[in-house]
Amino acid sequence: MLHFHSLLAVAFTLSTSVMQAQAKAVFAHFIVGNAASHTIDDWADDIQQAKDASIDGFALNIGGDSYTGTQLTNAYSAAKTAGGFSLFISFDFAAYPSFDVDTVSNLINTYKDEPAQYKYNNMPLVSTFEGPDVAAEWPSIRSAVPGGIFFIPDWTSIKGSAPGNFSEYTDGALSWDVWPTGTDPIDISVDLSWKSILGSKAYMMGVSPWFYTNLPSKNYVQRGDDLWHDRWQQVIEVQPDFVEILTWNDFGESHYIGPLRPDGFPTGSERYVANNPHDAWRELLPYYIAAYKSGNSSLPVVDQVKLVYAHRPNPYSAGSADGTAGNPPYQTDPTYAPQQVSQDVISLSVLVKAAADVTVQIGDNSPTQLRAMNAGVNHFSVPFNGQTGNVTYTVSRDGRQMINAVGGTITDECNSGDVNWNAVVGSLLS
Repeated sequence: MLHFHSLLAVAFTLSTSVMQAQAKAVFAHFIVGNAASHTIDDWADDIQQAKDASIDGFALNIGGDSYTGTQLTNAYSAAKTAGGFSLFISFDFAAYPSFDVDTVSNLINTYKDEPAQYKYNNMPLVSTFEGPDVAAEWPSIRSAVPGGIFFIPDWTSIKGSAPGNFSEYTDGALSWDVWPTGTDPIDISVDLSWKSILGSKAYMMGVSPWFYTNLPSKNYVQRGDDLWHDRWQQVIEVQPDFVEILTWNDFGESHYIGPLRPDGFPTGSERYVANNPHDAWRELLPYYIAAYKSGNSSLPVVDQVKLVYAHRPNPYSAGSADGTAGNPPYQTDPTYAPQQVSQDVISLSVLVKAAADVTVQIGDNSPTQLRAMNAGVNHFSVPFNGQTGNVTYTVSRDGRQMINAVGGTITDECNSGDVNWNAVVGSLLS
């Protein structure tokens, strides 16, 4: 079954009205633990690529690694030089539960006055990955930071079930409930629940394009398919105070949108991450982010046709599932066969300034004919239906082709005989 989604009527040139709600900002979650060998030049490159995609800053996820201080200093230095890009620290209590009041407050105080530190109401923004069991320590941390902090933790594991924690200790919350937990697409019910619990406090909404991991400690996939497009539609609808993209560089879980950095690949992930860039997922971010910040009222002018595609490299029947489960097997939700949650489809977003015809052809098979009806981003899902081969895309209007090129390949050839449940992501431009 062919699915079609439409987004955004293109209005006029991006104006200052996009920034009228100053609290709105979009960050990408950066795993500092995957950046042990980063130089300042590497940080500068990551920051520039994020800025080019209209991302406002990085949430710097840190644990207890020996190089954490060096890399935080490098990051803040590079961001200062770049200008117009902010950082804040996210303490990873799941990776390093030994964080204590002194360690956390000292790190905040070390960087809170750096020019690139993101501040809200003149207070440094601070976040976490998990750690609700030490929630009662945060008043002590707050009092140890002159001027206080603006504290938005991710305590998703408690599922918003303890609102007292949020009213007493925090200034808001970040939700990592960003992947479907079954075979159906994600909806906004969890986001609305968090907003209801938080009341007037800030809500940071998580957005992610994909999830697949096959490491010694975990091996499962969650539904991606149209998730990147759909989740941004939901951001535009929910209008949270902040957005956090999950993630910039978590290669082991396949939801990276930043450039490939092989030194940061967790051992065992190379076979499904190497030579598999996701950079093209950033291609349409300026349009999604402008729509979010302006309440869908002020968007960039479309001066170039863009096509962004994502699909798995292999049909599910091409090889072994290698024990991969559909959904996290350690949670209470049921698990499925992986092909039930990750479908054999091409997810396709096309940016046009006026209606256009789109075709998708896999190998020598008959092409699928589509119609991009609206100016702006038009989204489609095209099933494989057992087809393999190079995928050719065309975008045309009134008989004139604006794009006619081969994108990715769908193949029965599997690395070591195992289906790769990661996404092949690419873009084509007019």
